[in-house]
Amino acid sequence: MPARIAKPSARSKLLDAALSMIRAKGYCATTVDELCATAGVTKGAFFHHFKNKDELGVAAAEHWSEVTSALFAAAPYHDQADPLDRVIGYVAFRKTLLQGGVPDFTCLVGTMLQEVYETAPAIREACDRSISSHARTLEADIAAAMRDRSLSADWTPESLALHIQAVLQGAFILAKARGGPQVAADSMDHLTRYLTLLFGAGGENPNR
Repeated sequence: MPARIAKPSARSKLLDAALSMIRAKGYCATTVDELCATAGVTKGAFFHHFKNKDELGVAAAEHWSEVTSALFAAAPYHDQADPLDRVIGYVAFRKTLLQGGVPDFTCLVGTMLQEVYETAPAIREACDRSISSHARTLEADIAAAMRDRSLSADWTPESLALHIQAVLQGAFILAKARGGPQVAADSMDHLTRYLTLLFGAGGENPNR
């Protein structure tokens, strides 16, 4: 007898709807009624799971982190032997994600932050946690690349990991302004050049 597949709950449907709608329309322009219609649930179901739209925004940021964490954990750049290759491979992987329309590849938490950083502190903090925790996944490889190349610097792995995120978020803003991914792809290419130069001409590892 085949195993029964669990149906998604109203909460998960609403969170999935939030991911797609907020990336397409923005947080402020997305209404509770539209979220319910897209998710195929009643307004009563919405308020059963969330006290208000801002509570949904916090949950959406957390859901985004869960979804993207799984995607990046399985990405092929982790297979590179050289930690610098893994860092540069991370940027290359981000470039491969520039597919479809602008809402398909831009960042949910970056989108929400631009709108509500001053008016919804709980959402701002949730988005900061999402971006910062993702940045931390790069810190060990950055630190290892510094050790491999005996690189003494006045910056930290944490600051570089956050700088990488700043470039990516800025690239998404430009993609929105231009209505397409090319400007973001160009920005990621410049980021790769910067990382290569930062760790030494050609990014050579003296130990390999």
